[in-house]
Amino acid sequence: MGDRALVLLLVAVIVLAPFVAYPIFVMKVLCFGLFACAFNLLLGYGGLLSFGHAAFFGMASYVCAYAAKEWGLTPELAILGGTVVSGLLGLVIGALAIRRQGIYFAMITLAMAQMVYFFSLQAPFTGGEDGIQSVPRGKLFGLIDLSNDMTLYVVVAVIVLAGLFVIHRIVHSPFGQVMKAIRDNEPRALSLGYDAERFKLLMFTLSATLAGLAGATKAIVFQLASLTDVHWTMSGEVVLMALVGGTGTLFGPMLGALLVVAMETYLSGLGSWVTVAQGVVFVVCVLAFREGIAGKVKGLMRR
Repeated sequence: MGDRALVLLLVAVIVLAPFVAYPIFVMKVLCFGLFACAFNLLLGYGGLLSFGHAAFFGMASYVCAYAAKEWGLTPELAILGGTVVSGLLGLVIGALAIRRQGIYFAMITLAMAQMVYFFSLQAPFTGGEDGIQSVPRGKLFGLIDLSNDMTLYVVVAVIVLAGLFVIHRIVHSPFGQVMKAIRDNEPRALSLGYDAERFKLLMFTLSATLAGLAGATKAIVFQLASLTDVHWTMSGEVVLMALVGGTGTLFGPMLGALLVVAMETYLSGLGSWVTVAQGVVFVVCVLAFREGIAGKVKGLMRR
C-alpha cells in the first residue's frame, strides 16, 4: 500500500471515528497519536532516544491553558503560544543533549525533563498539584464556538492532520534523507561534509515543536493542564506508543497511541493493574512484532 493510499485511509478513519466512538476519546487518541508521531520523528528517523519528551508536551499544555484562561487568548493563539514555547525549550535542551550519544543522550533528556517537572510543580502560574483547571475552549478566530464536542473534533482533526503532513514532508525532504544517513552511519555522513550536530539539533527542535502542538491541543480538548503531562511516566508512555506501533513508520505510532489510550480508558477498572497489562502488551509486541504493529502489517503486505 502506497503512501497516498495510507493517507486516504487515515483521513477516512478520522472522518468516521466520532460516529463510532465517543468524540472525546477519539480526540485523546489523535492528540497522543500526534505526540507519538513527533517522538517517532526523533527516534525512528533520527536515531535519537529521548526519555524527556513529556517536558515539551506538558509545557505546551501549561502555556496554552494559562494563555487561554488568564490572558483570554483565542484557542488558536493559545495553541500557537504553547507550540512556540515548546519549540524554544526543545532548542535549549537539544543544544545540551546532542553533545552526547546513546544512553548519555537519553539520560540528559530525562534529567532536563525532571527539571521541567519540578519547575511546573513550584511555579506560581501552573497551579501546583491542582494544575490549571476549567480552561475555556473559547471561539476559534473569535467566531467558531468550540464548546460543542463535534465542532472541536473537526478542529482537532485538522490540527493533527496538518501535523502529520508536516512530519511526512520532513521525512521525505532532503533534510530527512540526511537524518536517515546520520542515523545509519554518522561517521560516513560526517566524512561527506554534513554537520551532524546541527542536523540533529534541528530534528530535535522540530520533534519538540510538534510534541508541543499535541500537548497544547490536548489542553483545549480536556480543559486541563496537570503534572501528569510533564511527569516522567508520560515520557515512558510515548516511547511505548512508538515502539508498539512501529518506529520508522509514518503512521505506526498512531496505532500504538490507539492501543495504549484504549487500554487506559477501557481497563481503568483494573486500577494499577493497567500498567501491568501495558507491560505485557509491550513485551508481546517486542517479541512478536519487532518492527511494531505497522511494520509487521507492512511486511505481510509485501509478501
